[in-house]
Amino acid sequence: MLAQSGTRLQALPVTDASRNERTLVLAAQRGEREAFSELVRTHGRRAYAVARAIVVNHEDAEDAVQEAFLHAYRALHRFLPDQAFGAWLHRIVANAALDITRRRKVRDADELPETVASPFRDPAEANELRQRLQEALEKLPARQRAVIVMHDVEGFKHAEIGTMLGIPEGTARSDLHYARSYLRGVLGSVRSEL
Repeated sequence: MLAQSGTRLQALPVTDASRNERTLVLAAQRGEREAFSELVRTHGRRAYAVARAIVVNHEDAEDAVQEAFLHAYRALHRFLPDQAFGAWLHRIVANAALDITRRRKVRDADELPETVASPFRDPAEANELRQRLQEALEKLPARQRAVIVMHDVEGFKHAEIGTMLGIPEGTARSDLHYARSYLRGVLGSVRSEL
């Protein structure tokens, strides 16, 4: 594999993990179901994190992941084994989650992941803060919500987020900026009110 560094192309190191993943992809493309099952086990957690960042609740995230893996299985013949399977899959997951978000106009409120609310340790404040944060996140456009959760909670880099959501890296940075600005404005006085 090649990576661009400045103006020169450099060979990326081939790791045992990438070699094993390539072997699994080729086997899955030949119809070996166990190979695809191993790819699902390998990428399932991260796929769920991507979906959850976009749809906000557990049930929709599970649906998005299931739809994405089904789509990936059906489209596996189009996947080029020299690509990164995880990046390809996560883009499918992001698109499935965004589709679910678009289809759902009325959303049931679900508890935010603990990782979002964890900076707020006082149990007396936790429920009120969690509710306000969730309400604020739900008012963000789906893509901005996805970007802020994927970056600030899940730890993805701007380039990774761009790849998964099919947007330029600069757009991911811009969405993060606007999402943080909105949340600061809405939640800026929360601590002083409680």
